[in-house]
Amino acid sequence: MGNVPIPGDTRGLRARLAVPVLAFGGILMAVTQTVVVPLLPDLPRLTGSSPGAVSWLVTATLLAGAVLTPVLGRAGDMYGKRRVLLIALGLMAGGSVLCALTSDIRLLIAARALQGASAAVVPLSISILRDELPPQRTASAVALMSSTVGIGAALGLPLAALLVQYADWHVMFWVTAGLSTCGLLLARWAVRESPVRSPGRFDTWGALGLAAGLICLLLAVSQGGQWGWGSGPVLGLFAGAVGILSLWWRMQLRSEQPLVDLRLASGRRVALPHVTALLAGFAFYANSLVTAQLVQAPAGSGYGLDLSIVATGLCLLPNGVIMLVLSPVSARVSTSRGPRVTLAGGAVIMALGYAVRIVDSRDLWVIVLGAAVVSTGTTFAYSALPTLILRAVPVAQTASANGVNVLMRTIGQSVSSAAIAAVLVRHTSAVEGLRIPTLGGYRLAFAMAGAVALVACAAALAIPSDTAPESGRAAAGPGGPAQETALEGR
Repeated sequence: MGNVPIPGDTRGLRARLAVPVLAFGGILMAVTQTVVVPLLPDLPRLTGSSPGAVSWLVTATLLAGAVLTPVLGRAGDMYGKRRVLLIALGLMAGGSVLCALTSDIRLLIAARALQGASAAVVPLSISILRDELPPQRTASAVALMSSTVGIGAALGLPLAALLVQYADWHVMFWVTAGLSTCGLLLARWAVRESPVRSPGRFDTWGALGLAAGLICLLLAVSQGGQWGWGSGPVLGLFAGAVGILSLWWRMQLRSEQPLVDLRLASGRRVALPHVTALLAGFAFYANSLVTAQLVQAPAGSGYGLDLSIVATGLCLLPNGVIMLVLSPVSARVSTSRGPRVTLAGGAVIMALGYAVRIVDSRDLWVIVLGAAVVSTGTTFAYSALPTLILRAVPVAQTASANGVNVLMRTIGQSVSSAAIAAVLVRHTSAVEGLRIPTLGGYRLAFAMAGAVALVACAAALAIPSDTAPESGRAAAGPGGPAQETALEGR
């Protein structure tokens, strides 16, 4: 099919467009996951269902993405990254079409689960870029690909708000269906199949065990606030997650062909980037989540700006522009100083952004400025994470390893959502007959996110320093220099 450029290869338009096409797919993934947010308050009325049932439109996507990202990453390493990428994009398009055709909440939840498979697009694309691009282009392309998560999230909210305000809500899903179909066709045309494979037998039991453990964990985290953190179902889910994942861990260590190479993943060069990804995901998600709630708060609260959903989306739009513009800058910093330094610096910038938010969260320009600083730090941190992973794992495991890294970001975002909700619920006041969070509650949430960002900085600095050239690692296969380098950090 189409070609991604390889060293010395300049064959045609498809080769030049491969990176933008993959980035477009990553942005679509984030847009698809975000667009439902403006609809949530109205969907109980539109679908004739309860608010609890509607909340599953977010939960189903989260669970499906968390479960399928490492699984599809491993499948990509084994059976072909382009092939699995097209499957993920196809599921995203199919889920959008199904959402556009129905108002039945059960079908909508199933369709949103299908869309969750698109979470694997980013790690698969990063792996394709590592396999196919010349070393001098890999860093900038990977940085752009990693930043598409934030770019798409920033674009998705205002897009959805505009469509919901001026058109039938099904139109929003028709738009995402059309964009997803374009992304699928473009990827099929522009991206060639990587020749790098990891032969063997797919670990079905490992995939099922990981799925069961993650579902228990993320379901407890995402629904704990609604069901009660001390309730039987939530405690049972946490206990089930611990038991299932502990058994899964032992099974993976004994397996000759595991779904996740835990011996490699437990080395410092891989484990610490995963831990930092979880912490960075926590700090990143608080920015958009809290900002959106704060600016929409009623003016009677003494701090709220009473903005509409559309205006709120426009406030978040600069964050996406910043991530798009700064991704090549972060790549240059990683090339000159190393991705470890870029990651630590990004975490510090995120903490500084939250410090700005704590100082002043009443004036719109300061709110936008603080959010922009956090997005700047997020760009540097997110762009460095996949580069660290690529340098630490053999070339045949890049998709599965980056899939786990994206999974850790997802878990961090889920924990962030639950933690911030718990903080804001405990700090409320009555305004116009409603209980809304206080400004002190928001500042406490900012302080918590900033503290987590500083912990992420410490974790980044603990990653073993590595100045070996990426080109040598990219050429390494299983058991080669990349494998040896990964084992050094254990």
